[in-house]
Amino acid sequence: MAFVNDLLMDVMLQYLIDNGDMLNICDTIPTTYTEATSTYMLAQVALTAPDYALANGDTSGRKVTVAGQTAVTVTNPGTSLVAAITDSVGTDLLIYATCSSIALLAGNTINTTSFDWEILDAA
Repeated sequence: MAFVNDLLMDVMLQYLIDNGDMLNICDTIPTTYTEATSTYMLAQVALTAPDYALANGDTSGRKVTVAGQTAVTVTNPGTSLVAAITDSVGTDLLIYATCSSIALLAGNTINTTSFDWEILDAA
């Protein structure tokens, strides 16, 4: 049996809230900041603290919910596969999650739905 206090999970999630300043829609899973923000990036939008909500997890533990974004300009054409959050100051890829596969055309806009990043309780 193991135990992790919610306060420790909140520290990790708060780091995302404090530093994750860009949502990048990508056509391939990025492994670096450059891939998320340039190589595979189709669209991107700035995030601020109000775009995040910290709460109890759906299953257990804690989660952060990223608010849906509207009228995000598509910069590069391609098919969306991944939503990645990056830290432009530290130039870090912080998290990514798969998303709906949608063909995007440069110059158009897209709306994103909200999504969660959940840390489960230790088993």
